[in-house]
Amino acid sequence: MNDLFLKSAFSQKTERPPVWMMRQAGRFMPQYWEIKNKYSFLEMCKTPEIAADVTMLPVNLLDIDAAILFSDILVTGEAMGGDLSFTQGVGPKFANPVRTQADVDALNIDCLDKLQYVADAIKVIQQRLNGRIPLIGFAGAPFTVMSYLIEGGSSRDFKLTKLFIHNQPALAHQLLAKIAKVTADYLNMQIAAGVNAIQIFDSWAQALAWDDYKEFSHNYIAQIISQLNRKDIPVISFCKGSSVFAPLMAEAKPDVISIDWNVDLLDIKQRLPENIAVQGNLDPHILYADKAVIKDRIHRLFDRMKDTPGFIFNLGHGIMPDIPFDNVKYAIDVVREYQY
Repeated sequence: MNDLFLKSAFSQKTERPPVWMMRQAGRFMPQYWEIKNKYSFLEMCKTPEIAADVTMLPVNLLDIDAAILFSDILVTGEAMGGDLSFTQGVGPKFANPVRTQADVDALNIDCLDKLQYVADAIKVIQQRLNGRIPLIGFAGAPFTVMSYLIEGGSSRDFKLTKLFIHNQPALAHQLLAKIAKVTADYLNMQIAAGVNAIQIFDSWAQALAWDDYKEFSHNYIAQIISQLNRKDIPVISFCKGSSVFAPLMAEAKPDVISIDWNVDLLDIKQRLPENIAVQGNLDPHILYADKAVIKDRIHRLFDRMKDTPGFIFNLGHGIMPDIPFDNVKYAIDVVREYQY
């Protein structure tokens, strides 16, 4: 196996930084649309062979150092009882938002059987990977999943979610505890099915003030990480806002913290415990730029991180749908050609 990614995740020295990119199997790829035009998004997630086809696209076309399972962070919310749909141009919607005690009580925590399709997809993907590179499994963090359940979909200001945690904190904790239980079980199911690493996505953490992040997000992520069967399985913690929250994120004891692009990566690495690796942190908008700019920015980051074990190259967030495929491929080639 090409184990550059696993070595870096465990803060071991490597000859070059490993590379994978968030949303590396997605809408910027013409080959993704060939599949997407035949099936709905949820059909793609729930059909193991199709999920494997999509997962393998960047493996075969981009030559990355780690694959990530094709799925969605909201499948846990759906399994618990959320009526989930995805609409082109609108995004995810829960038709039955969670707003009351009765809504929270109705959510089911014994729902792993409804997520069996994910375990089945992992087995198909691992057969296809055949040990070439590691496979990353993932889940949405409780706060982020909760925000979708409360808002009923995406939100610009998270007004309903913030009202919920401020006016009904006890109920918010009940809801978060339920999501955290399902998330830990779900990630352990992925580990049992054969993933080689785990990433927890807290996509909306940046909406929170420090104290609220600690109470309503960090504490639940720490709880999940403490319950994972993580022997030889590195755990990556990602949130939008990690440039601010990283010191607190470290207290949950992940192996890797994925850092957004708002901070100097070496500076934040030096402020973290030595055994915590960093992942990131190129601004994805750089991938729109001329190739000379892309190369310069990647080299600038690598020169900064020289002689620093525990560094995985990634973006500060996911690839945007209209970034040119050739630019993504070029960026990965630049990384692969770089030698410390």
